[in-house]
Amino acid sequence: MPEPAGRRPVKVGLLLPHLEGSYLGGTARWADLAAMATAAEDAGFDSLWAADHLLYRFPDTPEFGVTECWSLMAALAAVTSRVELGTLVTVTPWRNPAQFAKTVDAVEEISGGRVVLGLGAGSHEAEFPAFGYDSWDHRVSRFEEEIGIIHTLLRTGRIDHQGRFHTIRDCELRPRGPRPDGPPIMVGALRPRMLRILATYADEWNIPWHQRVEDLVEVLPRGEDACRAAGRDPATLRRSAALQVDLPDAASHPGNDLLRAGRGRAITGDPAEVAETLRGYAAAGVGHIQVWLDPNSVAGIEWFADVLADLDRG
Repeated sequence: MPEPAGRRPVKVGLLLPHLEGSYLGGTARWADLAAMATAAEDAGFDSLWAADHLLYRFPDTPEFGVTECWSLMAALAAVTSRVELGTLVTVTPWRNPAQFAKTVDAVEEISGGRVVLGLGAGSHEAEFPAFGYDSWDHRVSRFEEEIGIIHTLLRTGRIDHQGRFHTIRDCELRPRGPRPDGPPIMVGALRPRMLRILATYADEWNIPWHQRVEDLVEVLPRGEDACRAAGRDPATLRRSAALQVDLPDAASHPGNDLLRAGRGRAITGDPAEVAETLRGYAAAGVGHIQVWLDPNSVAGIEWFADVLADLDRG
């Protein structure tokens, strides 16, 4: 797995603006996202991230959509060579878990083993009926069964499974991707059932949108307690955090007002100040940070390159 450049204390990834209306007030086309991916790799980012959503519908707000996540992952794998590629996070109840494991292996192959497999149960109810899924009421139960299937297939290449939601007979992944045990699995969780699943199957715990280090530190004991309850050493569970970073001129750029309002208190400052804030997360035990930049563009990436250069000084 790629390591941070130089003496960088924490990996830093870029969340791509593939949500409608999130790219300079408009919608990024594939050419825009490809240009951003190349710019981010050149600037020294450690990873690129895509959100797995289909359609956002909120009261009193214009609806907006999202470019499909795993199609984008495959394309990003083909146009980059170094950065890790992650999902924040794949909604398992939307996919047959055995066939999805095949998809993951294919993107692993295209990328040369650079996938970070973020998995979750889904968070936006309106998407489920809009695309024909009736699994909202049982999504955590489905998720527990599905992550078990995906984990087994990616780690061993085989499964024979009879469960509440899925029957899979004598399934085998062939050919396998470049990593014999598959990619690392990341789960975002804060509630007891999801934390138990996290402690059972995940390599990494994602804790999104805690915009102050002290807020993140408050929730860390939940993951540690879940690991201990599962008989697992908490030190074996890596931590990551998704954060919004507003550039000094963010207010002067058009953007998606709902996304801006939903992120709370963004991190601000000059590159040295932002780098120092990220060092605080590293000191709290976070090994990987996914940033949403505002504005999220090639110009924003170029500004953030100075943050990465500062971090590389240790």
